[in-house]
Order: sequence, then structure tokens, then C-alpha cells
Amino acid sequence: MTLPTPIPKAPKVMSVNILDIRIDNVTMSETLDWISVAMQADPQVRQICTVNPEFVMKAQDDPAFMHLLTTTGLNLPDGIGLVIASYLLRKPLRARVPGSELVYHLAERCAKEGWRLFLLGAEEGIAAQAAAIFQQKNPMLQVAGTYAGSPAESENDAIVEMINASRADVLLVAYGAPKQDKWIFRNREALSTVRVAIGIGGSLDFVTGKATRAPVWVQKLGLEWLHRLILEPWRWRRMLALPRFILAVIFSR
Repeated sequence: MTLPTPIPKAPKVMSVNILDIRIDNVTMSETLDWISVAMQADPQVRQICTVNPEFVMKAQDDPAFMHLLTTTGLNLPDGIGLVIASYLLRKPLRARVPGSELVYHLAERCAKEGWRLFLLGAEEGIAAQAAAIFQQKNPMLQVAGTYAGSPAESENDAIVEMINASRADVLLVAYGAPKQDKWIFRNREALSTVRVAIGIGGSLDFVTGKATRAPVWVQKLGLEWLHRLILEPWRWRRMLALPRFILAVIFSR
């Protein structure tokens, strides 16, 4: 008698607590391997958040968002500020896992494994452009669908129905934080075929060239935030979250 193959469980990972937010201490390759295991595990949506200092500071004033971040499968260390904070707390994160890089690796993994990918959000037409770029790089990639829409409650049920009808396995949501993350959270039980859902912020803008990423040497110096501020000076108010975050971490020690 042949015993049934046991359903794997999504692997547990080490984490660092930063201002009451769990940040998982994973690398890019470990993140992709975690997703691979999660895709084979018991059928439920596993949510991944790409966390940066702005996320953490918003959660301090938003109990619902704070609670959401305790229920996710992974909280990725997206921002350089988190790495700096982890060293201040003497619990160093090993690497950044930027959502803007993860999307490329994930599209490649989807093509390799035959997972159907759905891109939701961003400005009209951006998701479709990004899907075409991913398929150009990965000809075997199956794009289940693309749609801009909005995180508004009035559109919620129709969007969920569209994604379910597409039989998507992996869902990337680009509504910006925390709207994208709250959208995933409230629909985790309603999404029938999706196994992994990730909020990716402005990543599709980078893929399509609508926004420009900093040169690699700037990224390595941890100054990507400064590059973006120079190109988009209207973001200065949002950038104030970084010094506030670092000060909060220092006083929390």
C-alpha cells in the first residue's frame, strides 16, 4: 500500500522584532524557496508584505495594519532603514529583499514551475506592460490576467471574481501600502485559487520604466531613497518617516 505524500508546511524562518513588527531574516533565494514550499502546502492564501520604515511607522498609528502584519506568512526586509535598525538592535538582518527585485525573480520562478501570475493595480495599462516585459524575459510564463482597478470596497467583489475566474496561483498587488496589504488581508478567504499574494508597491512602475531605480552603486550604499527623492521631490513628506523611524528604534533599545 502506497501512503499519500504529506502536504508540506510553509517553512518557519528566523525574524527580528523592530518596533513591534516582525521582520523575517531571509535572503532573496530563501524567499523564493519559501514561496515554492507554500505553493505546495495546504490550500490557503499566504500573504507576503514588503516592509520598509514607512510601513513600520504607519503601523504605529494604525492598529488594524499592525494586526495585519502579525498574520502574514512573510514580512520581507525591503528598506535599507530596516537593515540599519537591525544593526542598532544588535540583531542584524542578513540582506534586503526589495520588492522591485523580487518581482523579476518571481516571474522567472512562475515560468519555471507553471504558476499562473496575476498583476493587479498600478496606473491603467502599467500592469499589462509589465506582464509583457516579464513574458519577453520568460516566454513560458502564464499571465492569468492584469487589471488596474482600485482598492475601493465598491470594486472589491468584482475584482475577486475576476481573479478567481482567471485561476491565478500568484497575485501581485500594486496599490501602495497599506491599501494593497489591507486589500489582500480582507480577501484572503475569498481568493479561491491564489496561494501566494504579495503587495509590491511601485514595483511595476520600475519594471515598465515609468519610474527609474537608482544605479546599482547607489543601491549598495543604501541611498536609493535619496535618489528617488531627487527625482520625485514631492515625496519629501513621506521620506520624513525614515529619520523618525531611526530615532524611534534608538529610543526603543
